[in-house]
Amino acid sequence: MKTAHLTSAHPRRDARIFLKECSSLARAGYDAHLVVADGLGNSAENGVTFTDVGKASGRLSRMVGAAYRVFAAGLKLDADVYHLHDPELLPYAVMLKLKGKTVIFDAHEDLPRQILSKHYLPVAVRKTTSVLAEAGQKSICRRLDFVVAATPVIAQSFRAMGVASEAINNFPLPGELEMSAATRSRKKNQVCYIGGITTVRGIRQIISALGLVKSGVRLTLAGNFAERELEKELMQTKEWKHVDATGFVSRDKVRSILEESIAGLVTLLPTRAYLDSLPVKMFEYMAAGLPVIASDFPLWREIVDDADCGVLVDPEDPQAIADAIDTIVNDPEMARRMGENGARAVREKYNWGIEEKKLLAVYSKLVGPPQKDAGPVV
Repeated sequence: MKTAHLTSAHPRRDARIFLKECSSLARAGYDAHLVVADGLGNSAENGVTFTDVGKASGRLSRMVGAAYRVFAAGLKLDADVYHLHDPELLPYAVMLKLKGKTVIFDAHEDLPRQILSKHYLPVAVRKTTSVLAEAGQKSICRRLDFVVAATPVIAQSFRAMGVASEAINNFPLPGELEMSAATRSRKKNQVCYIGGITTVRGIRQIISALGLVKSGVRLTLAGNFAERELEKELMQTKEWKHVDATGFVSRDKVRSILEESIAGLVTLLPTRAYLDSLPVKMFEYMAAGLPVIASDFPLWREIVDDADCGVLVDPEDPQAIADAIDTIVNDPEMARRMGENGARAVREKYNWGIEEKKLLAVYSKLVGPPQKDAGPVV
């Protein structure tokens, strides 16, 4: 049974697409393929076969040229089921259905709400684009076989359209980031933020908070800035001297940063796209035994308070972020307890081993069971 995942926008080793979904399918016995557009060539890993159509030269080239090349390469595979990961591929989903294929769309984000959060666009443009995106997505997805959604709220929005959908949450791989007691000796006087860096993810407030902390803590900032102008602006602030910016890092480096950090920051601003999100970095901090300093959103409050694994703050208030950092840094016993609680919650509830079963059940229902029994998630 051949499966083909298609992406024109994500890297081949994307955690959700490759490390979790494709690798789980391959381990379960499906003939798993992943078509990408990164220019790194054809290869295979974890039982997954990569087909590369070449890297696009820019955003427009990616959304038009690379998207078509990914579709064309995927079509040549003649797979039993196609699993598409980018909105720009949705028009090709219709073409695949016309050819009698089983098609799944993977909604990583709530696209209409995400567009509304793009503050670099004029308000009128945002609203119009959001409405058009929602209408187009609804029209196309109603013709597909299933929508896999990254959160329960996104899944519910598709079900409200009459589309079969289930949340396959992007939770950490079991054991990938779990730390031993010995790693506590590696802790430095630092907190970390790992992931894409944008205004709406609260980076201005985080940097401002560094000038207000009393514990002398440093920030390890691991990720790429979405806007070069934002990076230049923040590098000119007096607080930047407290920042160690690494840029994008490998998974091994992520683990090293987590081992050395006292707490992890996930203080996204209260935009419509984030209020009901489940940021994977929050769960990765928890998996690594780090207390989280997180935005006080209702959904996040339920998770953090239930597990007693961190401190909730107003993400728009640098002083509140600074106070939370000082509270954790100055109370090692509380930090240890919260970290252990978060790691336990991931082991028991928020991990890919649980989500993998849901993914395999969707595939089994749509195209039949794999050729062999699934092995354990590693």
